[in-house]
Amino acid sequence: MLGRTGRPVGVIGLGCWQLGADWGEVSEEQALAILDAAVDAGVTLLDTADVYGDGRSERLVGQLLAKRPDAGLTVATKMGRRADPHVADAYTLDAFRAWTDRSRENLGVDTLDLVQLHCPPTEVFGRDATYEALDTLVAEGRIAAYGVSVETVDEALQAIARPNVASVQIILNIFRRKPLEEVLPAAAEAGVGILARVPLASGLLTGKFDAATTFAADDHRTYNRGGEAFDQGETFSGVPYEVGVAAAQEVARFTPDRATTAQLALRWIVDQPGVTAAIPGASRPEQARNNAAAADLAPLTAEQLDALERVYDERIREHVHGRW
Repeated sequence: MLGRTGRPVGVIGLGCWQLGADWGEVSEEQALAILDAAVDAGVTLLDTADVYGDGRSERLVGQLLAKRPDAGLTVATKMGRRADPHVADAYTLDAFRAWTDRSRENLGVDTLDLVQLHCPPTEVFGRDATYEALDTLVAEGRIAAYGVSVETVDEALQAIARPNVASVQIILNIFRRKPLEEVLPAAAEAGVGILARVPLASGLLTGKFDAATTFAADDHRTYNRGGEAFDQGETFSGVPYEVGVAAAQEVARFTPDRATTAQLALRWIVDQPGVTAAIPGASRPEQARNNAAAADLAPLTAEQLDALERVYDERIREHVHGRW
C-alpha cells in the first residue's frame, strides 16, 4: 500500500526521468516501448515530474494511460522545479494550481494520483502554508494525495511528521543506507510510504561500469558529478565515480545464481522494512523487464546483507553518510 494514498502498488515501479531528459537520447518510440514493457512485466507505479524534458515524460506517460486505461496504474508526478528562481517563496498555492493544472493536461487526467514536492528548498518543509496549500489542492480535486521528494534525512523526518503527507521519496540503495536509521522506522510508524529513488546509484549498482566507461554529453552522469546542475546526490548517489566502480565490483560478487547485480541491488531495497517501492529507470525495454523481475528474487540471506553492509562501511560511508 502506497502510504496514506490507500493505493496498492508493486514493489518495483518505473522511474520515468530517462524518458524526459538528462540520460542521453531516448526516442518517443523507445520510451513508449519501455513503458509497455514495464506494465507487461507487472509494474503498476510510474514516477515522473513536470520538469523531465519540460513535460515530455508526463506526456509519454499520458499516452500510456490513454492506451491502457485498465492497467491499474498509479502515477506519481512532482512539482516545484519549474520555479525560476527556485526559492522557498515560489512554493505558493497559485503556483501549485498552475503546476498541477499543467501536469493534469500533460497526463490527460482530471485528478493526479500523487503529487510530490520536487526537492524544494529545505525551509519549504517547515512552513504550515505549504501543507495548507496542498490540502487545498486535494479539496479542489486537482490531486488525490500528496507527498514529498527530499534530499536529506532531516527533510524526510519533517515531512513524515505532517498528518496528510502520504509518501516520501528519498535516495536509498546499497550505497545510501542512512535512511535505514531513522526515516524508515518513522515512516512505518506514521503509515507514510517510502519510494526509493536512485536505487541503482545511476547504474553503478549494475556492476557493468569501469574506469573507462563514458556517458553522453547530455547525460547527467557526465555533467553533474560535482553537483554542477543539481544536487550531487542524484548522480551516482554522490559517491565519487572511481570509488563507486570499485565498490560495485565487490557488490557484484554476492549476486545470486541466475540473477543480475541490478536485481540484487533492487532486492536489497525491497527487503528493507518500511520501503513501499523502488523506482529504477530504464533506457531499454529489457531493462524494465529485468528490473521488475527483481521482485521475484528470494529475500537476501543474512550473510549477503552483512557482506553488503561491510562494503558500505569500508568503501562508501565516509563519502556520503554525513552529507545527506
